[in-house]
Amino acid sequence: MNTQDTIIAYAKKTIAEEAQAIAYLEQLVDEEFSKAVETIYNSKGRVIITGIGKSAIIASKIVATMNSTGTPAVFMHAADAIHGDLGNILEDDVVICISKSGNTPEIKVLVPLIKSFKNTLIGMTSNKDSFLGQEADYVLHAFVDKEACPNNLAPTTSTTAQMVMGDAVAVCLLHLQGFSSRDFAKYHPGGALGKKLYLRVSDITSRNEKPEVTPDSDINSVIVEITEKRLGATAVTSNGQILGIITDGDLRRMLTTNTSFNGLTAKDIMSSNPKRIDNDAMAVDALEKLEENSITQLLAEKNGQYAGLIHIHDLMREGIL
Repeated sequence: MNTQDTIIAYAKKTIAEEAQAIAYLEQLVDEEFSKAVETIYNSKGRVIITGIGKSAIIASKIVATMNSTGTPAVFMHAADAIHGDLGNILEDDVVICISKSGNTPEIKVLVPLIKSFKNTLIGMTSNKDSFLGQEADYVLHAFVDKEACPNNLAPTTSTTAQMVMGDAVAVCLLHLQGFSSRDFAKYHPGGALGKKLYLRVSDITSRNEKPEVTPDSDINSVIVEITEKRLGATAVTSNGQILGIITDGDLRRMLTTNTSFNGLTAKDIMSSNPKRIDNDAMAVDALEKLEENSITQLLAEKNGQYAGLIHIHDLMREGIL
């Protein structure tokens, strides 16, 4: 077997072994799991998640997931906890302690201290008969038979199982809280999802130029307006009301059908009753209308008055498209 085949074989073997271990976790989600989640949901405090070694890294990831899905959580390294960080734990907090073996020296020191504070302790371990498994109020049983590491030493399958179990807890809490995509966006205002839920057409038109000509504007004025405002189109208005639109494409078509454009005005080449959108509409709705009609510009109006122009490139820059 050559090197490439060996690499592919080991990679597939690792994935298959971890997938099998994760699939088995489904059988371990029981009434105790449910009670642990309900305890967190009904708590008035936060979730403090702790661990040692690789489990500490997983704990930090689970904290990030919970915080982004509406469950306040704090990471506390188990080693630091027994050297002063126990002060992070408040009266109503629920503590999740993660340890594959459940028998490490740090865990054996930390668990009695947490229990002395009278906080609810949830253990996440592969071994329910371990010190952590026996002392915890509830156990999230993240059992794995062996690591994907051929020496059965490096935390591989076990940390994957811990992460999946943490995701299961976070998603259950998300559902109990009725946490929606709009709620999610509150915690991710700079992301594409946040913009889809909060960015309005007015946020874009207020930053854009506002190309506008009258029906009687000559073609030179139309060309200058489109060129200077750099949005590839201009609105044709009368007393602030939209009558039509002239795009770069309209100008090109005019040149192919007219040998001379002397005497032509905006109303002669404009497209009447153009597609438009309310200036207070969501930007994602503007994108939908642009795509539905296979156009690149859309006129915005407010209270029946022309408010500006939005270009598909604006939405691309915002990361919505």
